[in-house]
Amino acid sequence: MNSTSIGDLSHAFMMQRRSVSLRNDLFRLTDELSSGQVADVRGVLAGNHSYLTSLERTLEVLGGYSVANSEAAYLTGAMQVSLERVQDIGGKLGIDLLLASGGPIGVVAGNPSENARVQLSGIINSLNDDIAGRSLFGGTATDRPPLPDAQVLMDTLRPVLSGLATPDDILAAATTWFADPAGFDAMIYSGSDTAIAPFLLSETEEVTLDVKANDEALKGLLMNVTVAALTNDPALGLDVPGQSELFGMLGEGMRTDQDRITALRSRIGFTEERIELVAARNQAEATSIEFARNNLLAADPFETATDLENVQFYLQSLYAVTARNAQLSLVNFL
Repeated sequence: MNSTSIGDLSHAFMMQRRSVSLRNDLFRLTDELSSGQVADVRGVLAGNHSYLTSLERTLEVLGGYSVANSEAAYLTGAMQVSLERVQDIGGKLGIDLLLASGGPIGVVAGNPSENARVQLSGIINSLNDDIAGRSLFGGTATDRPPLPDAQVLMDTLRPVLSGLATPDDILAAATTWFADPAGFDAMIYSGSDTAIAPFLLSETEEVTLDVKANDEALKGLLMNVTVAALTNDPALGLDVPGQSELFGMLGEGMRTDQDRITALRSRIGFTEERIELVAARNQAEATSIEFARNNLLAADPFETATDLENVQFYLQSLYAVTARNAQLSLVNFL
């Protein structure tokens, strides 16, 4: 019977190749056991990558929508905070004006016009709010505040109201100037009349945040507060009873402004709700796709652990044989 054998060099090379192969299997199985996913994706998919590619592309698209959702939610939240502050200032000032108006006996106490000047600055500062250098209420003109400071607004309106005899005339002139496109919008508002581009929240959903500082609800409040700030101005020439009457009219106007700003905030709140609903739906879809992807590439932990134990056994056996071969000598053989 003929027997075959290999030389020492060939035998050493074969042992080395086997050792490298077992070590590679050990690293692969260890990685699969820790990550829970197979390392040989090509083998699992049998060359058909289209399904996995489709899943991964959908996840990337949903990730982009998630960024848009977060940005839209952040922007609407900041708008709500600013408008809440504006509404709070207007509500308190309206009550103060009504209380300060003493009817025929004149202004009861304090200096309502000075208070209105302070509050006008607060309202304008709120409407000039920005996030990360991006103006909230200027439409597409996000690089600058939409309103000048309170003094500029008062100085611009003062000539319009000067010389008018009665509170009714003053209020009518102010209303006309604020409504006239050549008035407030042209001389004071420096934002854009175009709303910012819609936020694309999903393949079928988008929201537009069309709230600007020249919105009618905000212009109404600005008008009442500005006129209140100018009521005791000598240029208007009102006597004390006339000032009292005008304060009362402005206080009543601010009560109406509260309802209009509430409606404006409700509109933003509806947009916030849509953003949350779409974000939740996108997240649920992403979770489902990730589950499908992970299930496709998942490594069976029990099978992987068994294979890992077998590889460890073979590797230990190979090392033991290699060690024994290294100890062979002619003396031991004889």
